[in-house]
Amino acid sequence: MTRSDSEPTEKTEQAWWVYLLRCSDDSLYCGITNRLENRLRQHNGEIKGGARYTQARRPCELVYKETAASRQEALQREYAIKQLSRPLKEELVRQSDQSTIR
Repeated sequence: MTRSDSEPTEKTEQAWWVYLLRCSDDSLYCGITNRLENRLRQHNGEIKGGARYTQARRPCELVYKETAASRQEALQREYAIKQLSRPLKEELVRQSDQSTIR
């Protein structure tokens, strides 16, 4: 699994993303998508769609993302992240913040 800060373009959008959102109530939501920008807009109510969980907790901010080579890999990584404790999820977020600063 490779974490990346660059997103694929519309035409070459083959990569799957695993992401964490911080909701307005400070909860963390984990999901997967192959159209990250579109999915974020859905979660925030800008376009139709989005998870029921995030509908009542808007606005949501993207705090972590990583790429996966396939949908199956993304689903497996999403499951693994969801099994982590809150402190370990927060550590993922902190690590991604530090890597973008460098």
